[in-house]
Amino acid sequence: MTRVVLFDIDGTLLLSHGAGRTAMEAALVETFGTPGPADYRYDGKTDKLIVRESMRREGFADDVIDARMALVIDRYLANLEVALRDEARRAYALPGIHELIAEVERADDLVLGLLTGNVVPGARAKLAAIDVAFERFVVGAYGSDHEDRPQLPPIARERASALLGYEVPGDRLVIIGDTPADVHCGRGVGARAIAVATGGFSVDELAAHDPAATFADLRDTARVLEAIRDA
Repeated sequence: MTRVVLFDIDGTLLLSHGAGRTAMEAALVETFGTPGPADYRYDGKTDKLIVRESMRREGFADDVIDARMALVIDRYLANLEVALRDEARRAYALPGIHELIAEVERADDLVLGLLTGNVVPGARAKLAAIDVAFERFVVGAYGSDHEDRPQLPPIARERASALLGYEVPGDRLVIIGDTPADVHCGRGVGARAIAVATGGFSVDELAAHDPAATFADLRDTARVLEAIRDA
C-alpha cells in the first residue's frame, strides 16, 4: 500500500538564516509592540502557536491574541517576502533534498506531501526560495489548518484518503522532520516518523524520542528511501 511522505520545511528541507524569525518578530512588534522573549524557541511550533505562546509570555490574554492573530500573520507574510530576498538571509536547500524530493515524487508507491507549522503562503514562499514548486506536494497539512501540531496528521490523512480514493491507515503516513515535535505529532493516528538532525537537535537528542529512523542529514537518498518504506 502507498506510503504518504510528509516533509517538515524549516530545518528539514531548508534553512533560511533566521528569515522566518526575523519576519515574525517584526510582525509582533508591529502588532503587539514587542518581539516576544528572546529565549523562546520557534522550532517544532506552528506559526499561530508561536504568536500565542510568545505573546502569552509577554502578558497578553488569549482574547487579545485571537483578535490580532490574522493581522500579525498578514504582517509576518509581508515581512517574510522581504526577508527571503535579503542576501544575508537567503534560504538554501539542505543536503540531498532536491534528489530526495524527486525520488519520492517519481516513486509509484510513495506520495509526496508536507506537514509543517508554516501557514500555506509562508510554506509556498520558503519553498520558492530554494526553487521547489509548492504544487509538487500533492498532500499537505499546515499551520493555517490548525494551531496545534498534533492536529495536523489527521488532516493530512484525510486529504491523502480523498486523493487516493481509499482510507489511508495512519501507519502509512511517514513524517520527516528535525524536531521532537515532528517525531511525536503523528502518534495519535499511528503515523511513523523519521528524524533528521539538520535543525536544532542532535542525532542523539532525536533518537531519544524513538523515531523509526534517525539521520544526520538526508543526502543518502537510497538509505532514506529504504527507511521510508520500512517505517
